[in-house]
Amino acid sequence: MTSPPAPAIPAPPAEPPPLWFLTPEGFFALPLAERPEDRAERADAFVRELYSRGDETTWGPAAPYYAALAELLADTGVSYAALGLFSTAGEELTPDDEVAGHEPSEGAAQCAFTLAAIPTDHEENETDTVTQGIVAALSKDPYNDVRWLDLPCGPAVACVTWRQHRINPEVTTDGEPADIVTAQIQVHVPFPTGPFTAVFTLLTAYVDHWPQFCEMLEAILQTVSFIDPGENQPNEQPAVPA
Repeated sequence: MTSPPAPAIPAPPAEPPPLWFLTPEGFFALPLAERPEDRAERADAFVRELYSRGDETTWGPAAPYYAALAELLADTGVSYAALGLFSTAGEELTPDDEVAGHEPSEGAAQCAFTLAAIPTDHEENETDTVTQGIVAALSKDPYNDVRWLDLPCGPAVACVTWRQHRINPEVTTDGEPADIVTAQIQVHVPFPTGPFTAVFTLLTAYVDHWPQFCEMLEAILQTVSFIDPGENQPNEQPAVPA
């Protein structure tokens, strides 16, 4: 007598489901794309927006660099990447009303912002369980400041890390070694459908403006949704699908 066949175990999805979020003005999305020709086209538009007061002598050399950077990021699993450039000429770190205002000569602070989806071993409606596991794993590093977050889209984990780096004299303006401090915050948001976790990362060396960058990221996280906002709120500004 033969045994009945074991039930088939469905394979996990190869690609994470979509999610949506909004970024403030001042974030310039890098030209991520699968095809080289698409990256080149997007890189050309990217540098013209980023260096809005430049010309072909600036745009020409810069476009291939950002196209190569986009290819490198895509190979690491990043699905969205942006350069944040904000004027510090005023009292507060807020995006300018015009793109042309994002000029370093007027005083600017920068950050790098990325989104990646990593596989995690959880099923539908197990977000609390996987969030607890992330807290436990990240808390093992004593240099991590780990906190549980309750976002509109579900539970999440924020991890803040400060690092000091030694810069070689070959790349400094005065030819002397220098130390630079960077601050990074990563927010892990489990997909409610499983088995992926979205990881938002904001990194900056402009630590004097760290509180403002944290407030900016907090505002972004309040808009994260695993359901297309346009389905229920047709009058809302469309979010960025990732």
